[in-house]
Formats: sequence, C-alpha cells, structure tokens
Amino acid sequence: MVTKGPAMHVAINRRQRTNQAGITVEYRTALIRRTYRENGKVKHETLGNVSYLPQHALDALKASLAGKTLIDATGNLHIHRSLPAGHIHAITTLAQGLGFENLLGKKCRHRDLIMGLLAARICNPTSKNATLNWFNDTTYGTDLGPTTSDELYAAMDWLLEQQPRIEKQLARTYLGNQNTNPQKLALFDLSSSWVTGTCNPLAQYGYSRDKKRGHTQIEYGMLATHTGLPIAVRVFPGNTADPTAFIKITEDIQDLAGVQDLVMVGDRGMITNARIKDLRTNSSLSWVTALRNTDIQALAEDNGPLQMSLFDEQNLAEISHPKYPGERLIACRNPALAEHRKHKRENLLSATEEKLDALAASVAAGRITGAGTIGVKVGKVLGKYNMAKHYVLTITDTSFAYHSNQESIAREAGLDGVYVIRTNLPATSMDAAHTVRTYKSLANVEKIFKTLKTRDLGIRPIRHYTEDRTRGHVFLCMLAAHLTWHLRTALAELTYTDEAKSAAQDPVAKAERSPAAARKASTRKLADQSPAYSFQDLLTHLATRTRNTVAVDGVTETFELLAMPITTQHRVLELITEHLEKLKSTPK
Repeated sequence: MVTKGPAMHVAINRRQRTNQAGITVEYRTALIRRTYRENGKVKHETLGNVSYLPQHALDALKASLAGKTLIDATGNLHIHRSLPAGHIHAITTLAQGLGFENLLGKKCRHRDLIMGLLAARICNPTSKNATLNWFNDTTYGTDLGPTTSDELYAAMDWLLEQQPRIEKQLARTYLGNQNTNPQKLALFDLSSSWVTGTCNPLAQYGYSRDKKRGHTQIEYGMLATHTGLPIAVRVFPGNTADPTAFIKITEDIQDLAGVQDLVMVGDRGMITNARIKDLRTNSSLSWVTALRNTDIQALAEDNGPLQMSLFDEQNLAEISHPKYPGERLIACRNPALAEHRKHKRENLLSATEEKLDALAASVAAGRITGAGTIGVKVGKVLGKYNMAKHYVLTITDTSFAYHSNQESIAREAGLDGVYVIRTNLPATSMDAAHTVRTYKSLANVEKIFKTLKTRDLGIRPIRHYTEDRTRGHVFLCMLAAHLTWHLRTALAELTYTDEAKSAAQDPVAKAERSPAAARKASTRKLADQSPAYSFQDLLTHLATRTRNTVAVDGVTETFELLAMPITTQHRVLELITEHLEKLKSTPK
C-alpha cells in the first residue's frame, strides 16, 4: 500500500542588511523543505538550498510541488471552442454590482435561468425556444448546463411569484428614498403590444399604439423614476382605458414606495378630471398633468384667462380659473411646435381635400349614388385624417359638396403650440419652470417603451397563451429594461448618448444636444478619435471577447481561458465599475 509522504514546499526567506556604504541590501534564501508532525508538533526539515535558481524556475518548482500540472511553453496549444463572453461578462458584472441577483431571490436554479433570460433579452431578444439556441452558442451553454424550454417557463412562473417583493424593493430604493428621489416624483404611462394567436385571455381589440390595426393586443403601464428608470409594471387587457390603468397604479404606489406624498406625473389622457377627483378624495398623492385641447379652447374664449398677449414677452405664464380650484395652471407656447402643427394641418387639409374632390367627381359622374353610401365614403375620408371638424358638408342622393370651415381652422390655428400644465403642487414646492420640466420628463417613459419595443429588448409580439405567462414575460422585459438603463448610463461615454446634456434655461424650448454629443454623432468618433458606437453595436463588439476551451499536446485535461480585453472592452469594465461606485456613494 502506497502512503502519502511528507509534504514538500519551497520556503522563501528574505532579510535586509545595511552594508558599510550605507546601502540596504536584501538577501533571499530559497529552501526546499518537508513538513511533518512529531509528538503533536509541526516541524520542518530542510532538504536543499535552491537560492541560485532564477525566479521563474522557483515559481515553476513551487507550482509543481503544489500539485499543479506544468505545460511546456514550446508545446502545441489547441483551441477546441471559442464562445462569445464579453457582453455577458459586462451584464453580469453590472448585475452583481447592483445586487440584482439578491434582489431576484435566494440562489437556485430558477434564479440562474432568469439571469440567463435577462442577458438573452438584452443581447439577443427572441422567443424562449430560440433563446435555448443562443445559450448553446454562448458561455451560458456550459455555465447553465443542459436546459429545456420547460425549465425556462418554470423559471418565469417563479419570477412572477417574486414580482410583488421585487417591485416593492425597487420602489423603496428609487422612489421612496429621499436621497435618490429628492423631489418624490413618479412617472406613469401606458403602451400596448400586439398578440399572436387567439388563446390569450388578455388579448383584446383596442387603440393600438403600435399602429397594428386588426390585431388583438395587451396593454401595460410603466412606473418609473423621473430619470426614466423602470420600477414596476402592470399588465391590462388590450381594451383598457388609460384612466383605468392609472387607478390601478395609484392603488399600489403608496404601498410600493412606502411614502404618502409622492408626485404622480401623467399625460392628459391618463390623469383626467375624474381621476383627479378620486385622488383628492382617496389619496394623498399630488399630480402634474396637462389639459385637453377642448379645455384649453374653453380657457381661450372671450374674456378667458388664456390670451395670446400672455406670450408677448415670455413663453409661459401662470393663470387661474374657477373651474380648477386649488390648482395652478401654467400656459406655455412653443413657437417651433406652433410652426410644426401649422405645417402638419396644412398637409392634412390638402390630403383630405384631394380625396374629397375625387369623391365629388365620382358622385357627379353618377358612379356613386345614395346619401347613405356617399356619407359612408365621406366619413372614411374625414376619419382617416381627423379633419371632419374643419369642413361643412352637403350630401344628397345624387350630389356631394363641401367647403372648409375657416372659423374652425382659425380657432385651432390660434392655439398652435399652446399647452397648459395643471398641478396641485404649491409654487413653493415647484415653481412654474420646474413644473414644465417635470411634465416634459414623461419623455423618459417613452424612452423605456422605445427600448422595450425596438431591437433592444423586443417585447413584441406577445407569443404567450396564458395570462400568467404574459405577465411574467412583460415583467421579465421590465427588469431587462432596468438593467439596460444602468448599462446605457454607465456606457454613455462610448456611445452616441448625450452624457453632457443639461437642463435648458428655457423649459418650454426644445431640448438641444450638447456640442460634444453632436460632434460624436457627426464624426462617429470619440474625443480620442476612437470609434463611437450605438448601444447594440457596443454589445456586439463586447461579444468578440471570447472564452476559449484550450488543450495542450500530451495533456488530457482542457482548461478555459478568457481572452484579454482590448482597449474599448477594458474601458467598458472601468465605466461599469465607476457607475457602481457612484451609486454606492449615494447616501441611503
């Protein structure tokens, strides 16, 4: 029977001595020793002095005695396989730094699969079955091991169970924290995505924001911080009205964030008069929204508070009206928007009259008869461009004539570029300029929807058949959007994102890109002349950093070796680290 002998190792001893010239000299002694135990005491026996060996030889000797397999540098190396790893490494580094894995739940197979699904959604958004192929073509294939579609769906079911806890933690971190949200603002908006198949119980016909007529859809409301960081999401049937969605989120928001005095920001179709009445009665939430066009026209009537003379010297002014007690109304006029609306209206009127003229010619030629038939065709033309309010029609069984309503056109043109913000916040809490900027920050929620619907995350179409799977899919995409926001923010230096954007002095004027961002966009280069990237192109570039399975002649085992990052890839990791450190430095 072979017994294990005493352990041998290389012991390095260093000592310093000052010679007669006053120079400190270091002496190094390298000894091979064996260690053994005698009468309960550990003893060392010196077997040889190898101080004469160069450092690299000592390192090799130490590694060999430690049981490591040494490879001849002149031997042949073989790369058995190279898998894209750099983009996944960047995402997992960010997620771990944010504590995202702990946010999802305790370590388990489901959590590992969800992290894989999040990375896949960011890098290669596609169906769950196609994601399995993506796993096999990246490092997730070896890290996760054999994975089935049933496991992925089970992980999504597990994630849906964690949604209330995850959203509450996110809301209290980013909305309820006075340091991360000093103004206590929360943005909410609604969007929709079409559904494939016919079995989804949430799929209904409704107003399609995707312009997919004839398709059923679902709707989902996104709750976000004022900077556009997604916090929570609610999924509704496709025929849900905006105010109904707003009611649901207001019921949840105070419990989610753990505070009572949040300020909800929503568009005029979301926070209606009826919803404001509910907020006054049942909630301590404040709000910032806007008036509908009909309400603005009522304010602009004779002797009304909204007159164009308000904008002679400035483009915003506070007004009041008895119909809005306890509220502040801030009227704004944007000349650039006014010109845009004028040009758009002229084009729509021209297109409408062209079709009406063709229809009138058909009626005159007798090809179309009957007042009902003519009326239906006229209605389709006017409905297509929403111009019915600007025309006066005369229809009989054998004739059709029209003329434009100049009074209606002039009344609408007089309010071109004018919008009115309404809020119940006092001026001491939020002045007029700040209120306008707050309402315009709803554009940040639109950026979330753009991220979800485009190449970034590909939330649509909805391919799931059950209500829970649909909700799980949307929640998974929301979490991916949360990570994407952090990733885009961290990597703004390398992309076309405007990292130097500052608040305009004029809150009504259109925001302008900074000179640095404009220069990046025009030259496609950074300040150091290295290439600038779009976000997706940067992920593609990161994927060129591979993890390689390597073998050596004469050695049966293989080992994995991650390629060294090149300059841009190394800078990505630095920027992620800087972003995480900045977040950690924010007081909690």
